[in-house]
Amino acid sequence: MSLPRYAEYRDSGVAWLGEVPAHWQVKRLRFVAELNPSKSEVTSLDRQTEVSFLPMDAISDDGSIRLDETRTLAQVENGYTYFRDGDVVIAKITPCFENGKGAVVRGLLEGVGFGTTELIVVRPKPQVTTSDYLGWLFTSPTFRKDAEGAMYGAGGQKRVPDSFVRDYLDAVPPLEEQSAIAAFLDRETGKIDALIAEQEKLLTLLAEKRQATISHAVTRGLNPNVPIKDSGVPWLGEVPSHWLIVRIKHAVRSIEQGWSPQCEGYPAETPDEWGVLKVGCVNGGVFTSSENKRLPGELEPIAQYALKQGDLLISRANTRELVGGAAVVTEDHPKLLLCDKLYRLRMDAALCVPEFLAAFLSIGGARSQIELRASGASSSMLNIGQSVILDMPVTLPSIEEQLQIVDFIRSERQRLEELQHESMCAITLLKERRSALIAAAVTGKIDVRQAA
Repeated sequence: MSLPRYAEYRDSGVAWLGEVPAHWQVKRLRFVAELNPSKSEVTSLDRQTEVSFLPMDAISDDGSIRLDETRTLAQVENGYTYFRDGDVVIAKITPCFENGKGAVVRGLLEGVGFGTTELIVVRPKPQVTTSDYLGWLFTSPTFRKDAEGAMYGAGGQKRVPDSFVRDYLDAVPPLEEQSAIAAFLDRETGKIDALIAEQEKLLTLLAEKRQATISHAVTRGLNPNVPIKDSGVPWLGEVPSHWLIVRIKHAVRSIEQGWSPQCEGYPAETPDEWGVLKVGCVNGGVFTSSENKRLPGELEPIAQYALKQGDLLISRANTRELVGGAAVVTEDHPKLLLCDKLYRLRMDAALCVPEFLAAFLSIGGARSQIELRASGASSSMLNIGQSVILDMPVTLPSIEEQLQIVDFIRSERQRLEELQHESMCAITLLKERRSALIAAAVTGKIDVRQAA
């Protein structure tokens, strides 16, 4: 979409803003809106009046809010942030601010709401601005970037100061023009959001296709006309009649877990440095050698834990979704050591190709068995014993057929990953286009009055 510029511009006097439409007025936000209005406005309400309550997780990064929580006024009038219908709320704490949490609040019970103290509330002065326009202003990348630069505090406790919002300099168009800009952005970003949603849906379908491809290949093979038999395992179902069904332990020469000394907080960076693997090195079914921590120089490495090509690594401790994740080491790493949160399996080369077993362990049925038998006091860190893996049944075609299946899976995975990459690039470009459009509209770089 090609949009015209305004006919006449002038210097705003603000370095980052540059030129603005000649008829726009440069003002600090405190002159167009009120910040954090007083709770005295609700003193006339009965203390048992039910009002809307917004915890931080009820405010999304797309401008929507969830209004399923209510509390009595007596429960929230002290210690929470007050707002009412038509106010604009902005999350001020990291990472919620950086993630874009904020909204124009509407539909509140009794028109009144309270929420987390980590909000800045902005109420437009109706003779000067509108909540819809302010909502878009606070969404713009120019405002977000400046606000991030003004944050104070350390680590996860950094906040945007109220004074930054109050003193923020912006070029304010006439009210009618603000409405046109808001209507234009509502419509155009809606179109872009719909395209993003389609790409995200495609990513989901590609992930499902990848999983279905692997599952079919390792349980039914590549020949659709081969005779089949009941595997005798409910979650496996029917398999090719010439395939073996054995427990994994019968195809394994050895299984061990490694060593986890106190390491540095950064990975080994040169070939001369020793590193100890982190459990995340097998996430996604692909071995990532950079997921390691440097072994301190004063510690003696245990060379027997060095990685060799063909080692099958399985995470024995992780979240429910990641525990039991498996990947194969693709080359020797003589100075990279196995950690104790990983199992290393070395397979009987006459029975099983490690890449085939890694693929098998990723299918839905195998994952359900692993997750069912995982244990631990914390849902964020579950464990599986060796028996969870070793006692699991596995389908085993001939080595030649396993190699064919592994090659097929590798080829299909690459094809699907290329499609995923294209879709992710499209999403990135659409998001950039969305941000650029908002920035251009609220700073007057484009004239959207006719388009709106």
